[in-house]
Amino acid sequence: MAKWTPKHEAPEPLEGPIVATITGGTILWFVLFLVQVPFYGWFDDRDLTWWVWTCLAGAGLGLIGIWYVRGRDAALKRHAAEQAAAEAAAPAADGTAEQAAEQAADGKQSSAEGAGA
Repeated sequence: MAKWTPKHEAPEPLEGPIVATITGGTILWFVLFLVQVPFYGWFDDRDLTWWVWTCLAGAGLGLIGIWYVRGRDAALKRHAAEQAAAEAAAPAADGTAEQAAEQAADGKQSSAEGAGA
């Protein structure tokens, strides 16, 4: 049996409102649990109580999911801020910031000389 190899690269993962999506799903599971609780006897008579407990488990796992994605989102934002700070500090380390300041000062001097003429 031949090994399966992909014929194209995998697409980039989709980024979106992950925290809102997980929170919405968790709320949905909890609402479904609350809707089914008054009918617990009906579910018990038909040996379908697992429906009720599945909704409660979904809500509980959703709470863990909310905790996880909020931490992930915070870590991604923190990483992006650190990267931006590192990129902002990199030109100063290369000496290009001093060169840019000198060029700006030269530009001001030449514009002042042109205005005075």
